[in-house]
Amino acid sequence: MFKNHPKGLMAASLANMGERFGFYTMMAILVLFLQAKFGLNGKDAGLIYSVFYFSIYILAFVGGIIADRIRNYKGVIMTGLFVMAAGYVMIAIPSPTPVANKTLMLIVTCIGLFTIAFGNGLFKGNLQALVGQMYDNPTFGKMRDSGFSLFYMFINVGAIFAPFTAIGIRNWWLGKHGFAYNADLHALCHQQLEGGLSGDALASYKTAMVEVGGQAGGDLSAFAADYLNVFTTGFHYAFAAAIGAMAISLAIYLANKKKFPNVQKKAKTEDKETTDSNEIKMSAKEIKQRLYALFAVFGIVIFFWFSFHQNGLTLTMFARDYTDLSSININLGFVQIQGAEIFQSINPIFIVILTPIIMAIFGWLRSKGKEPSTPKKIAIGMFIAASAYIVMSIGSMDLPLFSTIDPAQGGSPLDQASKVTPMLLIGTYFILTIAELFISPLGISFVSKVAPPHLQGIMQGGWLGATAVGNQLLFIGAILYESVPLWLTWTVFVSVCLLSMFTMIFMLKWLERVAK
Repeated sequence: MFKNHPKGLMAASLANMGERFGFYTMMAILVLFLQAKFGLNGKDAGLIYSVFYFSIYILAFVGGIIADRIRNYKGVIMTGLFVMAAGYVMIAIPSPTPVANKTLMLIVTCIGLFTIAFGNGLFKGNLQALVGQMYDNPTFGKMRDSGFSLFYMFINVGAIFAPFTAIGIRNWWLGKHGFAYNADLHALCHQQLEGGLSGDALASYKTAMVEVGGQAGGDLSAFAADYLNVFTTGFHYAFAAAIGAMAISLAIYLANKKKFPNVQKKAKTEDKETTDSNEIKMSAKEIKQRLYALFAVFGIVIFFWFSFHQNGLTLTMFARDYTDLSSININLGFVQIQGAEIFQSINPIFIVILTPIIMAIFGWLRSKGKEPSTPKKIAIGMFIAASAYIVMSIGSMDLPLFSTIDPAQGGSPLDQASKVTPMLLIGTYFILTIAELFISPLGISFVSKVAPPHLQGIMQGGWLGATAVGNQLLFIGAILYESVPLWLTWTVFVSVCLLSMFTMIFMLKWLERVAK
């Protein structure tokens, strides 16, 4: 699989795989943790989630500037791993729930999240830049797209196991204290503690309390406090798993550090490689055209990430509120793997399965001289992403408004018989994954190919900065989810993806000309 690719590709992929395991362990549970820990509604939790996701990627732009300035990509990457680990430590330390000083603890949590985001900014874009530098060697240049697809596939292996780990640790901690998992219970518990429950919501709470291990006729508020404390402590311990993943990633990186390109050394030797010679020969006009093309693509992918990264926000909420989770229950003996977070593993599973297939299709087309250009692949990917949300829109037509099932608004959680099959989300993730494979790894490849050599780090940061802007818009999805019919929420994402596709098609010939 790695034949005809640089030796450093596998090492970079494995180093990033460990980091992604830690990252996706956290992202699988972040929104649900914020709601369970602090009793936040979806809009407020979604705002914190979107700001954090924005920071993750916009700080990669800062990390790219730092690395380009000091020309020490390896050192910046290693520093990022240490900083990320420090952030995970901050949010992994358990604190009591219900939270006595909610404002203070939210600030502490957000500082921890910012620390993770800053470390990720030092790490992520610069590792991608190193991979791109491997393919500046003419020997490997024609394999650039497939190299980034392999890189993307391997880092998602870590993401496959992350949600299972997070769920397993949380549910293990619940079981250790005699409780079982219930997706709706934390919202009912908060409402019981804050203002009391009545009607159908109270009946649902009493039933759920007994089902998860509480005593019938027991103190309702005392149970709510106890369950929330155990539930959220399990989340804290799940965050701690990310620290171990950082250590593994660091060990892999250090063991293989010599296999990565050394930009500093190249700059000092007389034997200049392709990167340096290109930098000398490239005219100011060509540099300007390349930057314009990159900024145009950055603007397009904002709307893809705005839609795609709903997988950790509104699609996770949908899994919790509207999806029948009873059929998704993995019993490992010592713990049961069940929860809305489990859907976060579906996307990386599909990435690992589909990447070789899509690579084989592109390879066959390449051999026939018919492989689409990278910009054309991105346009196709935007259409595929729109198709995924068309499926969600159709599948959500008959579902009630969120306000009617929200305990905080006097509603009662949807009964199991009225929930949708998990296949709706699984099918959506399948389609979104295909779209992702047409856009994300190939977009990174496009940036590494088009970016002027002396701006590799900052332009990879620019790609991630565009992702950041899309992520900052994520909270709009949470607002729509709680305010309008679900089918209309998904239709918004259909519209922005189609608009991006048509814009990309309009610029296609120009982008292809610049990328030659």
